[in-house]
Amino acid sequence: MEGTLKELYKIIEKRKRELPEGSYTAELFKRGEDRILQKVGEEAIETILALKSGSKEEAIYETADLLYHLLVALANRGIELEEVEEELKRRMK
Repeated sequence: MEGTLKELYKIIEKRKRELPEGSYTAELFKRGEDRILQKVGEEAIETILALKSGSKEEAIYETADLLYHLLVALANRGIELEEVEEELKRRMK
């Protein structure tokens, strides 16, 4: 999974730089931080609901949505995935 998240984060950063037409990710960046954070909140709620009462497949789907939107929020703020990884490593002690 580590490689997948890093690959996805790089794609998100590229969409932020290039803002290609027709890209959902680029559209999120164009709409700004409030919209990005709103999507993180929506997806967090949907993930909680899916984990509470949904099927395993629904929980996986919603978790993927949440992770994606969280990566967009991090990229929007210029927070590198490695910085989060370092914090997690620090907490493992």
